[in-house]
Amino acid sequence: MIHWPSALSALRHRNFCLYFAGHAISTLGTWIQQVALAWLVYRLTGSAAMLGVTTCAALLPQLLIGPLAGAWIDRHDKRRLLILIEGLLGMQALVLALLTATEQIDATLIVSMATLLGVLNAVDTPLRQSLLSQFVDDRSDLPNALALNAMLFTLSRFIGPPLAGLLLAVTGEAACFALNGASYLALMGGLAVMRMPGSPRASGSFRNVLGEGLNYARHTPQIRLLMLSVMVVNLTASSYVVLLPVYAKDLFAGDAATLGWLWGAAGLGSLGSSIVLAVKPTQVSMSRLILGSAIACALAMLAFASSRQLGMSLAALVVLGFGISCCNVGTNILLQSSAPEALRGRVVSLYTSTRFGFDAIGGLLAGLCAAQVGAPPVIAISGGVLLVYCAWLWRRGG
Repeated sequence: MIHWPSALSALRHRNFCLYFAGHAISTLGTWIQQVALAWLVYRLTGSAAMLGVTTCAALLPQLLIGPLAGAWIDRHDKRRLLILIEGLLGMQALVLALLTATEQIDATLIVSMATLLGVLNAVDTPLRQSLLSQFVDDRSDLPNALALNAMLFTLSRFIGPPLAGLLLAVTGEAACFALNGASYLALMGGLAVMRMPGSPRASGSFRNVLGEGLNYARHTPQIRLLMLSVMVVNLTASSYVVLLPVYAKDLFAGDAATLGWLWGAAGLGSLGSSIVLAVKPTQVSMSRLILGSAIACALAMLAFASSRQLGMSLAALVVLGFGISCCNVGTNILLQSSAPEALRGRVVSLYTSTRFGFDAIGGLLAGLCAAQVGAPPVIAISGGVLLVYCAWLWRRGG
C-alpha cells in the first residue's frame, strides 16, 4: 500500500485517484477551450463589450440555476448524473468545433453556445464538488481532496493557456474545441469503473428540499459572511479575466501567445495557492488566509492597472491568481467541512452559484465599462472597491 504524504493523503483512496486522473485531462481541455473562445470572440468582433457578454452568458446561468440544481442533485444518484452531464459537455464542445471549422460561427452563435455551456456547468460544478466526499472513505481527507481538486484546476490554468496559445498559432480555434470535447471521455471512463455505493438522496418535495438548503445557509452566520465575501471578490477581482484579450492585443501589441502567458501567470499564482491549501490549515488560520488573500487581490489589481510593462503585469497576475484561488477554494473547504452530508449538494450549489454568478456579473460590467473608458481604469476601480470591503471586514474582525 502506498503511503502518501499528508499533502496528498486523498490519493490513497481508489475512487478519488480515478476521479483525479480523469478530471485532470478534462480540466486541461476546458482551459484550452476557454482561451480559444476568448480569442475567437475578440478576433471576430474586436469588442471588449462582447467579451463581457460572452463571459456573462457562460457564467450567469450558475447564479440563476445553481440553487435549483443543488436541490435536484440531492434527489438523484450523483455518479450517474455526472456521467450524463460530462457527456453533454463533450457534445457542446464538439458542436462548437464543427461550427468554427465550417466557418458558420458568429457572435450570436457564440453567445448561444456559451449560454448552453453555462447551463450545463450550473449542474456539473456543484455535482462534482458534492461528490468529492464520497470519493474518499475517510472524512478527515475531505479538505485535502478539495485542495487537490483545486490544484488540478489551477495547474491546468497554468498549463492550458500557454498550450492554447501554441495550438491557436499552429491549428486554430476549432481544433482546441475538438480537443476539449474528447477530453471529457477520461472522466466519464473513471466514473464508470468506480466501485461505490449509491449516493444518499434527499426526500420530500422539490420545494421543501430547496427551502431546507436555503434556510440552513440563511440562518448560519458563518455561511452568510462567507457567501458575501465570495460575492464581492468575484464581482471585483475576477473581472480581470474578461479584459485579458484587450491587454494582450491592444496594450501589449501581442497575439494569442501573449494572451496565453497572461492567463498562465494567473494560473501559476493559483497553483501556488493550492499547494498552500493542501497542508490542511485550521479553520481559524483559513479565515485569516482568506482575508489576507482578498487584500492581496486588491493591491495586485491596482498594480496591474498601473502597469504598462509586460513583466510587471505578469507578476501582478501571479499575485492576483493566488489571492482569488485562496479566497474561493478556502471558502469551499470551510463550507464543505461544516455542511451536513444530506445538505452538501445544496450548500455547494449556493457557493458555486454565488462564485460563478457574480463572476459573470463582474465580467459583464467590466467589459461594458472598458468599452467606454478603457481596461486599466476598470481594473483600478474594481481593486479599490475590493480594498474598501477588506477594510470593513478587518474592522469587524474578519
